[in-house]
Amino acid sequence: MIELENIVKTYQMGEIEVHALRSVSTRIEKGEMIAIMGPSGSGKSTLMNIIGCLDTPTSGSYILDESEVSQMSDSQLAEVRNKRIGFVFQTFNLIPRTTAVANVELPLLYGNGSNSKKRALEALTRVGLSERAQHKPSELSGGEQQRVAIARALVNNPSIIFADEPTGNLDSRTSQEIIGILEKLNREDGITIVLVTHEPEIAAHTQRIILLRDGQIVDDHPVSQVEAAASREANR
Repeated sequence: MIELENIVKTYQMGEIEVHALRSVSTRIEKGEMIAIMGPSGSGKSTLMNIIGCLDTPTSGSYILDESEVSQMSDSQLAEVRNKRIGFVFQTFNLIPRTTAVANVELPLLYGNGSNSKKRALEALTRVGLSERAQHKPSELSGGEQQRVAIARALVNNPSIIFADEPTGNLDSRTSQEIIGILEKLNREDGITIVLVTHEPEIAAHTQRIILLRDGQIVDDHPVSQVEAAASREANR
């Protein structure tokens, strides 16, 4: 469970104070799949970084699974990220000179590396890419590279996956395949999925949409059957 209460994040840029988040409060229950949306500069990435333990708030409370993380040290945040969280990014962030399986194996090198190759192959199998395990990123399509990135996020068996514009560099058909994988992980494995997207047709696959504007939540509503049906129709 994720609980944010009055989260504020400010940055100092010279003499200017930038208010990236302004008193954001929300809850994300275990097993939910939600989308965070909003225009550029609305605070989406800042919010993702905070709830993904990549950054800390200026003020406010952030509780993750009954642990207060807003005041954690960098080493404590790193431990939370390594044990509980997986990340998927728009640009895949794969190492070009290594194979798919080596890319997936990488997070295990920072913790318990036992059976790392086996675990990496199992993660690739979960995303339907075991036969491409020995291929380098340049030998894979964009969709296949994103599957590798999802497998890398899965290899530590996280309870939460944060996906920042995971379909932003993909065509519409491949985007549907990727969102389908995330839906399956949520539905069958119970992994909480927090998805940042600017695409309504992608957000319609989630259960709930949080809309940000100027660092504040201006709307928070369940995805309706109408939105989901419209998304399916648009992608036929």
